[in-house]
Amino acid sequence: MPLTLYNTLTRRKEVFDPIEANHVKMYYCGVTVYDYCHLGHARACIVWDTVRRYLKWRGYEVRYVQNFTDIDDKILNRARQEGKSMEAVAEFYIQAYFEDMARLNVTEADEYPRATHTIDGIKRLVHELEQKGNAYPSAGDVYYSVRSFPDYGKLSGQKLDEMQTGASGRVETFDQENLPQKRDPADFALWKSAKPGEPAWESPWGAGRPGWHIECSAMVRDRLGDTIDIHAGGNDLIFPHHENEIAQSEAVTGKPLSRYWMHNGMVNVGGEKMSKSLGNFTTIRDLLDDRGIDPMVIRLLVLGASYRKPIDFTDESLASAQNGWNTLKEGLLFGYEHGDADLSESINPSVSDAFQTAMDDDFNTSGGLAVLFEIAKELRREGNLLVHQGKTDAPPDTLNQQWRTLVTLANILGLEATPEAETTSTDGLTDAQIEAKIQQRRDEKTVKNFAEADRIRNELQDQGIMLIDKPGGETLWHRS
Repeated sequence: MPLTLYNTLTRRKEVFDPIEANHVKMYYCGVTVYDYCHLGHARACIVWDTVRRYLKWRGYEVRYVQNFTDIDDKILNRARQEGKSMEAVAEFYIQAYFEDMARLNVTEADEYPRATHTIDGIKRLVHELEQKGNAYPSAGDVYYSVRSFPDYGKLSGQKLDEMQTGASGRVETFDQENLPQKRDPADFALWKSAKPGEPAWESPWGAGRPGWHIECSAMVRDRLGDTIDIHAGGNDLIFPHHENEIAQSEAVTGKPLSRYWMHNGMVNVGGEKMSKSLGNFTTIRDLLDDRGIDPMVIRLLVLGASYRKPIDFTDESLASAQNGWNTLKEGLLFGYEHGDADLSESINPSVSDAFQTAMDDDFNTSGGLAVLFEIAKELRREGNLLVHQGKTDAPPDTLNQQWRTLVTLANILGLEATPEAETTSTDGLTDAQIEAKIQQRRDEKTVKNFAEADRIRNELQDQGIMLIDKPGGETLWHRS
């Protein structure tokens, strides 16, 4: 079965056919670095990290580029509020981004271009657009003439004539900034003239800074070339950001900017879109530090739904993800607790095929997870038999292969669990201390001090340690 994905540009699923066989050039519109990353950022980064991981597992060599927008009105406002430079604010939140994503097991991109590091490429692209008649200077600014690009609106399905400013009482769609300087209300800024107290760069049009949309067009071109395979981002970027990227890039090169456009859905909180204005804004650090949520629970919550659909973040959905992670984690730890923990041998082909069949259908992570849960539940059942009966229904080699399969496929989704060097129970007992307590209980029983032996057993039970006495004096234990 071939890999298919939903292409926003054509509004249908298509067989994935990269420009160069077995090579993928992929760009993700990253974050504007003026604040800590929130749950919406977490969803997007987890989704595209998983797409990249799966493409690599399928044998593709992936060149993955993710930008940072480090010059923006929001960053400048934060810099004024904090009495810092734009560069200091951007650098602080870029480092915070890396810390948060590492905790979510999001692998780093191959390259992280920044808008401020791409000024020459931006100016070159604006100049080319001007030379081709797609851009015009006005009072120190430079604007893109959207009507000079006949295909404008092909990504979003928006039609210019239906988006006239204020027409028929419709909501104004276009940016109203500097309206008198534009030839058409739909035109947007490629270069903005310098304002007092703001960073600026010299250019043929005077001192100024780039507009938002031109930044990504320049970074894609500089890092990946004229045409890439996958351009990804949140569906709130389809219009106007990605629509404008297409207009800018394709007007200059005459080539498609990207063969496939992929967009992830938004995050809702209690049925409403997450936003600061509604007071339901949740940062990654709020979840991991203040609420103590396992990063893998967040990852599982994101992957439990189609990447294209909105997800609702509620206490119920979080509890469900926690329960799911408990099951998967138990299965992922099986080989360390009951097997040989050797991941170098083969995995189960039929299970791997089932996983691939699900994921090949537009990266259906919920279908892939269903395959993983079946293995994890089987391993949990066999693990309980080992604890309570000392044997299992399945041969050890079969169980170890199932465990290797689970670990390998879960890793493709970025779901990982490893045993701690020395686990502790609720009161801080280590494994060695528990074994010592069991030996002490055994000694008490040998001298027929059964009351003390029972006291030790009850003490361990109160601390979540369950004992199973076996014939011949052997005692097994596990944490409840």
